[in-house]
Amino acid sequence: MDLAQKRARLHSTLEDLGSVMVAYSGGTDSAFLAWAAYEALGEKMLAVIADSASLPRAELAAALAFTTKHGIPTHILPTAELENPDYQRNDSQRCFHCKDELFTRMEAERVARGFEHLAYGMNLDDRGEFRPGQKAASQHYALAPLVMAELAKTEIRALAREANLEVWDKPASACLSSRIEYGRPVTRENLAQVEHAEEALHALSFRQVRVRHHGDLARIEIARTELPRALDVEMLDRMTAALKQLGFLYVTLDTQGYRSGSMNDILPVSSIAPVPVER
Repeated sequence: MDLAQKRARLHSTLEDLGSVMVAYSGGTDSAFLAWAAYEALGEKMLAVIADSASLPRAELAAALAFTTKHGIPTHILPTAELENPDYQRNDSQRCFHCKDELFTRMEAERVARGFEHLAYGMNLDDRGEFRPGQKAASQHYALAPLVMAELAKTEIRALAREANLEVWDKPASACLSSRIEYGRPVTRENLAQVEHAEEALHALSFRQVRVRHHGDLARIEIARTELPRALDVEMLDRMTAALKQLGFLYVTLDTQGYRSGSMNDILPVSSIAPVPVER
C-alpha cells in the first residue's frame, strides 16, 4: 500500500470500531492516532492521558494544548503506578506495570462511559523493540490501529505533517522513570530531580536531551547534532552548575549522544527479547 492507501485504511479501521478510547501521551504517534480517531468518529472517541509524577508537567501542558487546538475530546486520568512496589522496584518489567495500571483504569472508564474499544499508538516499528508495555496492552485487548494500517514511524510523521499537525517532528519522549537506572527505586523525588534537570537543559536551548539518573551522578545525553555546542567549555560549566544545584554530585556528558532506550544496554539479552503481541 502507498501512504494514501494506508491513511484510508486507518480511517476505515477507526470508523469500524464504532467508538474508542485512545491512550494518549502527547507524542507524535498517539497524537496522530487521537487526531485520526476524531476525524473518523467525532465525539465517539476520547483521548485519555495518564497523569502521574512520571509525566513532566511541560509534556502534560503540551499534550492538552494539542487536543484543545484540534477540538479533540480529552480526559485526564490520574494513575497510581508509583504506589505499586513492583513498579517502584524498577526492574526490566517496570513498563509492564505502568501500562497495566493505565489500561486497568482505562478499562473501568471504558465500561463506565460506554465506549466499545481501547486503542494505543503502537506503530509498525515498535513491534521489534523491547517494550514490556505492549504485553500489558495485549492482555487488556487494547487495539493498535496504526499497526493494523501498517504504518511505520516515518510514515506517521509524514501523514502528521501533511495534516499540518504541529507534532509531526516532535522529538521522542518517554516517561521520566525511563531515566532512572534499573535497580534504583523510582520515587517522586528522583523523578522531580530528572524533570528539573531536563528543564534546565531545555532552557539552555537544547532540543533533544535526556538526563539519566545514576544516583549521585547525572549522565546527560544530547542529540549528536547539538553536541558541538554542548562541548564548549563555558556551556559545560553552565550545565554542570545547573544540575549540581538540583542535588547531583557529579555531572557527565555522554559522548555517544542521545539514543532511545540506552538504559537497556545493561540488561541481559534474555530480558529484552521483543514481547509477543497478539494485536
